[in-house]
Amino acid sequence: MNTDPMSDGTQLTILPRMAGKNEPLARQYLQLLLAGKRVEGTELVLQAAQDGVSLQNIYLEILKPALYEVGELWQRNRLTVAREHLCTAAVQYTMSQLYPRILKGKQRRLPYAFLGCCVGGELHEVGMRMVTDLFEMAGWDTLYMGANAADEVVVDEVARKKIEVVGISITIIAHLHLASRLIMALRSRRETANVLILVGGYSFIGKPELSQTIGADAVAIDPLEAIRTAGKLLEEKRG
Repeated sequence: MNTDPMSDGTQLTILPRMAGKNEPLARQYLQLLLAGKRVEGTELVLQAAQDGVSLQNIYLEILKPALYEVGELWQRNRLTVAREHLCTAAVQYTMSQLYPRILKGKQRRLPYAFLGCCVGGELHEVGMRMVTDLFEMAGWDTLYMGANAADEVVVDEVARKKIEVVGISITIIAHLHLASRLIMALRSRRETANVLILVGGYSFIGKPELSQTIGADAVAIDPLEAIRTAGKLLEEKRG
């Protein structure tokens, strides 16, 4: 496991199992985030895309591990909340610059529709945004609702867009009841009663059984697992 020192002596760690062959880029991107160099970090990632690194690998092997490390530093009190928010916003900025490439490079289109959202009160939205973008890369039609989405708005959009799979992110375990409320709202409306519901987020790490207590159809922690699980559920539903 490799480390890089920060100016204050803090050791930065990018786990190889997360960063893969693009670990050097993930490490460089992380250093730019921590230095507050949002534009330079985004330019690094865009150049990687230009050089042939796939968008999926950029998300999973550069953006995700860098963001994971930011969260670890915050938990160890090596980053202030404000600095952590700045880093997260910088990652979202990078993703916004990548999104046109996702749409332009989308060649395979599946007859599937996915809506990603965070329950009311959740402000940790970047993880679900990544998941939704990865569904888009995989050929799905997607709709990203963002953080703190009101139940009635989510239900209305699921009905209007004829969404088949809803992904709900719950980072804080105290928000499980809000996910349960949203699921009940979906189940209680005729147009959305049969939608498949996939949950994920920090709350379910090591506790996948919690998904059953709130009425979800399945749980997935890893983005690629989420895509596989959603596809399998749809195939089973369609017979």
